[in-house]
Amino acid sequence: MSKVWMISGASRGIGLEMARAALRAGHSVVATGRRAEAVEAALSGEQGALLTVALDVTRGDQIAAAVEMAVSRFGRIDVLVNNAGYGQLGLFEECSAEEVRQQFDTNVFGLMALTRAVLPVMRRQRGGHLFNITSIGGLLGAPAGSLYCASKFAVEGFSESLAAELADFGIGITLVEPGYFRTDFLDERSLRYGTRRIADYAQRSTELEQYYKSHSHRQAGDPVKLASALLQLSEAPAKPLRFCAGTDAVGMIAQKLASLQAELDAWRNLSVSTDGDFGAA
Repeated sequence: MSKVWMISGASRGIGLEMARAALRAGHSVVATGRRAEAVEAALSGEQGALLTVALDVTRGDQIAAAVEMAVSRFGRIDVLVNNAGYGQLGLFEECSAEEVRQQFDTNVFGLMALTRAVLPVMRRQRGGHLFNITSIGGLLGAPAGSLYCASKFAVEGFSESLAAELADFGIGITLVEPGYFRTDFLDERSLRYGTRRIADYAQRSTELEQYYKSHSHRQAGDPVKLASALLQLSEAPAKPLRFCAGTDAVGMIAQKLASLQAELDAWRNLSVSTDGDFGAA
């Protein structure tokens, strides 16, 4: 059955491939990005029911207008892909307070604002699904990733809680946790580094920047295959709360689970010793 997909950050990367896959599968697509003309150019060769809309998720006026245009054109929104975001890398002390705010304004508060605007539509329909694109960095911390990972951890907690609130309305959420995918994510136009240089961190900071730059466009993950996988998930009768993508993501999550279990077991006795003695006189 044809659905209406709304996708943020659709001018390139995972968002673009998701828009292409949905159109080719016969769905209607509301493809959004900060520059509508860039989204339109990226999708110029595609056929189907397509609406391109300018949407900066940090601007409430553009969010409201985009949702209104989507409903006016197609009458409903069945799937929301919260994909817009960027990576703020750099050691924590080398990132300014403004860089912290900007990371959360886009990756967390922007995602929340777009979700808040779309949910009334889905509640009226008594159905819908959200794909919130987080990252393996939403489950694992890493050096130089304190801000980016913090923003994705926040989306994980928000989404898991929200899923329980929306279940009665037939609205589901899937957290998509990609590993390293061959997109523009590690390019300078997508990635930002901390601007406060500290001598004690100079060598480590340089090494980390070189590491990430050396992996740009050499990542193992294929965004076309990820888009295909999300299309399959959208049709699944029982969708997962979390979907990790990529061999690297599967391996890293398995290691994290084993580490959590080992730590829980190692400190179990001390952990349970903190219960109160409610039965004492």
